[in-house]
Amino acid sequence: MPQPGPATVRSRVRIPLTFPDGYRAEAEAFTFHGLADGAEHLALAFGEVPEGGTPLVRLHSECLTGDVFGSDRCDCGPQLRESVERITEAGGYLLYLRQEGRGIGLYNKLEAYALQDSGLDTYDANTALGLPEDDRDYTAAAQMLTALGVTGTTGTADTADATAGATGIDLLSNNPDKAAQLSDLGITVRRRVPTGVHLSASNVHYLRAKVRGTTLSLAHDLLQGRVS
Repeated sequence: MPQPGPATVRSRVRIPLTFPDGYRAEAEAFTFHGLADGAEHLALAFGEVPEGGTPLVRLHSECLTGDVFGSDRCDCGPQLRESVERITEAGGYLLYLRQEGRGIGLYNKLEAYALQDSGLDTYDANTALGLPEDDRDYTAAAQMLTALGVTGTTGTADTADATAGATGIDLLSNNPDKAAQLSDLGITVRRRVPTGVHLSASNVHYLRAKVRGTTLSLAHDLLQGRVS
């Protein structure tokens, strides 16, 4: 895969966060110039990486319904909340990527929900609409990590953080495609760390589909054996 061109940090600002359950964390938000897709992705830094340690990184795709409104149709909101706490404890970054509905957009996602109500799974619903099962590309994420200096490979850090020059990342994800794409883009993924299982009566079919995968979408292998 061709290596992306450089991105640079545009701004950084501290933002105190309070979640609905009362959990609080201090984030430093980074914006960027030169991201390949032109979208307004954010990197949120939490905690401190120990000297010589490996930052914990989460690639979190935007989900308005789950992240903001608390929808139980997916596990996005609970994964976001979990990720912030775990990254705060370990030190690292949450990349908040503007990839609503696995890249198909909010309106298309809601139309896919309607098809899921008629019996299709999350992947089949997308293809029934003539859309990709998963249209996410992580080139911008690789650019962001390089600009933050946490790749352990090529690129020049654009920050003065302790993570600059860190040897690779630990990736908080059940999805092997994220690690595969980052590796192809020159990011050293030392290991994948599984998230928790956030199961509900409303998202069980969605999670089972992620465990199965398809011929085009890799199974979320770190969920296997944990979703019944």
